Amino acid sequence: MRTAYQYKLRPTKLQAIEIDRWLSMLCAQYNYLLADRFNWYEQNRSPVNACPLICYLPELRDAPDYYSQKKKLPQLKKSHPWYAKIYSQVLQDVVKRVKVTFDRFLKGDSNGKCSGRPRFKSRSRYRTFTYPQIKGECLQDNLINLPMFGKVKVILHRSIPHGFKLKTVSITKKADGYYVTLSLEDLTVPTIKPDFDPNKITGIDVGLKEFLTTSEGETVTIPQPYRKAQKRLRVIQKRVARRKKGSSRRQKAVKQLGCQHKKVADKRKDFHFKTAKYLLNKYEVIAVEDLNVKGLARTRVAKSVLDAGWSSFLSILTNKAVNAGLLVVPVSAHNTSQDCSNCGEKVPKKVHKRWHECAHCGCSIDRDQNAAINIKNRAVGHLGFK
Repeated sequence: MRTAYQYKLRPTKLQAIEIDRWLSMLCAQYNYLLADRFNWYEQNRSPVNACPLICYLPELRDAPDYYSQKKKLPQLKKSHPWYAKIYSQVLQDVVKRVKVTFDRFLKGDSNGKCSGRPRFKSRSRYRTFTYPQIKGECLQDNLINLPMFGKVKVILHRSIPHGFKLKTVSITKKADGYYVTLSLEDLTVPTIKPDFDPNKITGIDVGLKEFLTTSEGETVTIPQPYRKAQKRLRVIQKRVARRKKGSSRRQKAVKQLGCQHKKVADKRKDFHFKTAKYLLNKYEVIAVEDLNVKGLARTRVAKSVLDAGWSSFLSILTNKAVNAGLLVVPVSAHNTSQDCSNCGEKVPKKVHKRWHECAHCGCSIDRDQNAAINIKNRAVGHLGFK
């Protein structure tokens, strides 16, 4: 099992300047390697049924790949000596990032879905570099020892669990400072419980009126961190728009805007983790809807959907359940609000109608709780519980 712990760094002024210098050089190398791949791709591809009679013949060479580009790094350090001060594996990780993004553009991901054309990164958009391999003893006494960089102070707000093995270290520059992300591996894989208590199974229906409603009728209020921060964000955004591009005052305003957006994201993430922990402490099996959040984010309620962060919450809930040996069961979301949870008959209702009343069996219940019960019943049938 792999997990990640993130801590705040407290570098000195000289160390902060050095981190920025590394990021600047790695960004330039990333763009150069990506351009090399694009040059070969554009010059050596031609439609089979539309080959031009007169065309430019480029210099014949093999397609640049991960290994050929990595072999050029020693020559890079000779021609550009300042790159020799960067740890070799950090440079190799840049080559890997180019390979991954270009392969997704041409071949697609594991599901066969191709991403868009990779973009060259500006200096402000290249924020992370990674040590792919690092010794577990690098973290001692609130200091992390980074190869060819030195010791940097880190705020250990929580200790690393015993038995976890350190795999990779990533340094990230965010709006409010620098962070280190430790990728940890635990060889003891938790097993799913063989038998579950039927009384500790629930279904949850996520919504925009309440963040979620359980099949027992319990609700969790939606926090809406973005909508509550909109007034403040509007003021700072105007400040950014009115200042001259390239000026130091504009850079300060942009940083202030980034800090405010990060604050909103942190509030949402904290709410998701606390809600997931509360549910997993109370239930052993949680049934959820298999939602198409990307599709919902293109509708008229897109701002509210993205502010709620359903996709992020369900991902956190699933990961935490796996770590605890519990189960999160996704079920079809089709007609969960329309079907009666008592008799199964379809009771059509529009979105604004928030109360479910069945004319066939007389069931009268909140619309969201009715949907949550349907979700629970579908999960119980899927798992084969009685």
